[in-house]
Amino acid sequence: MTSPALRVEAITKAFGNHVAVDKVSFEVPRGVVYGILGPNGAGKSTTLRMINDIIAPDSGKVTVLDGLAPGAAAAKHIGYLPEERGLYPKMKVGEVIEFMGELRGLTRAEARKRGGAWLERLGLGKWTKNKVQDLSKGMQQKVQFAAALLHEPDIVILDEPWSGLDPVNADVLRTTVEEIRDAGRTVLFSTHQMEQAEKVVDALIIIARGKKVLDGKLRDIKRTWQSAGWIALGYTDDDAKHTAEAVLADKALIAESRIPDLDHEDDVEVRAADGVAPQKLLSTLIGAGVTLRKFEVIVPSLHQIFVDKVGPEAAVAERRDETEPERVS
Repeated sequence: MTSPALRVEAITKAFGNHVAVDKVSFEVPRGVVYGILGPNGAGKSTTLRMINDIIAPDSGKVTVLDGLAPGAAAAKHIGYLPEERGLYPKMKVGEVIEFMGELRGLTRAEARKRGGAWLERLGLGKWTKNKVQDLSKGMQQKVQFAAALLHEPDIVILDEPWSGLDPVNADVLRTTVEEIRDAGRTVLFSTHQMEQAEKVVDALIIIARGKKVLDGKLRDIKRTWQSAGWIALGYTDDDAKHTAEAVLADKALIAESRIPDLDHEDDVEVRAADGVAPQKLLSTLIGAGVTLRKFEVIVPSLHQIFVDKVGPEAAVAERRDETEPERVS
C-alpha cells in the first residue's frame, strides 16, 4: 500500500505557557489538495513550520513521504510558501528566481528556464528585469509562489496563500493548485478563508486553539452535516403556510426552525428531530394537505460547518497566564 504524502502523529508545541499546537494528528494522502483550516491564532502556521523543520515539536512525530523525517532530506521534496513573504527588494525578479532555484539544487540556467516559464504562466513574464520592490504585494506573492515550485516538489506547502490577493489572482492561484494536484502531486495549505478553501480542497483538518476539532474528506463531512442539517421549505400560498405551521409544531417531528435570511425566498428552514428522515417530513406535510413550491435539503457551506463546529469563541486565540504552571506535554 502506498504511504501517505504526510503523516502527523500527536505533535505538540508550546511557547512558554501557551500551547500553540496540542496533540494534533492527521494524514495527507498523495495527489490531493489538503487544507489546514482555522481562525487566526489556531496553530496552523506553527504546524506547517514543524512539518518543514523550521521548529521542532515538543512531542509527537512527523513523517514525510516514504519514511523521511523533517530536515534536509525531506526538504528536497517540499516547496514552501511561508506566511511571512521573504524576497530581496533590491534584486531583480529574474535574479531572485535564479537564486531560489540554485538553493534548491538547480543550475542557474535551469532555474532561469523554469522560472521564466512559471512567471509567464502567472502573468509576470514582462517583469523579470524589474526589482522586487517595483511589484505590488500580490505580484511579489506570485513570484515567491513560483520560486517554491521551481524544483518540481512532490509536496507543495502554502501558508495563507490567498492572503492579500485580489479575486483575479486568487483564481490564478487556485487554478495552479488544481493543476499541481492533477499532475499527481500533493498540495497542503493553511487558511482562515473558508470560501477559498471550499473551492479547491479535497480533504481537510480544522484546528481551533491548537486542537483538532474535525478532519476528513470534504464530501464526507458535507454529507454528514447535510444528513443532520436543515431543510428549506417554500409554500404555494398562505393556506399552505398555516397548515404547515401545525405540522411543524410537532416536537417529535421538528427539532427547531428558523427564519431564512432576507435574500432567500424560502418561508422557513427547519431541522428534523433525531431519527426523522427528510422523506418522512415531506410525506407528513403532503399527507396533511400542505402544497409546496420548494422542499430542499440544504447543503452547508464549509464556512457554516466551521462556525457550527468551532463556534465564534474560537476566533479569540487562547493564551494562558504566565503565572500558571507550565503545561506538561
